[in-house]
Amino acid sequence: MIAQLQGKVLSIDGGGAVLGVGGVGFAVLCPPQTLAGVSVGDEVNWHTSLVVRADAMTLYGFASAAERACFEVAQQSSGIGPKIALAVVAVLGPAGLADAIRREDLTALTRVPGIGRKGAQKMVIELKEKAPALLVAAGETAGEAPLSPAWREQVISGLQGLGWGVKDAEQAADAVAPMMEDDPATPVASLMRAALRSLARA
Repeated sequence: MIAQLQGKVLSIDGGGAVLGVGGVGFAVLCPPQTLAGVSVGDEVNWHTSLVVRADAMTLYGFASAAERACFEVAQQSSGIGPKIALAVVAVLGPAGLADAIRREDLTALTRVPGIGRKGAQKMVIELKEKAPALLVAAGETAGEAPLSPAWREQVISGLQGLGWGVKDAEQAADAVAPMMEDDPATPVASLMRAALRSLARA
């Protein structure tokens, strides 16, 4: 299993990047907060999870081990695949998922695109024992990535990577713009969560 990659970002496209490691380019799909503030040419060290299917092997990358744990734990609930698990990381993060499971907060879980009320109920039942470990992992993270000046482009790109269209992504970015006006230091990950909530209400 490929658990970690350290190398240079060769390209960034939508919800992922190509990471050059030892002369090999690895295509890695990432949540928006992992790509926040990252530019082509940057050296990064990502925690990775390899998902093997009959027709493909897909590599997912995360800025922290806690986010990778969140991604992998979410998939332990029936009906949750890699795409929705990636959205769980983007919307809730490890601490948010653990807290929602612990408090049986179905409203928080259904904010994630692709998770309905029945799916949220299954997650609460099936992941109950995983919540404490997620909270411990989240406590080891350094916090959210600082804001990049290109926050709007990152939000739009991240939403597109999660399957939203350009028009919807742009409208969601417009909806969270006041957050930036109130606090220019708002992390991109927080903007993403707010943008996804606005899309869920639409």
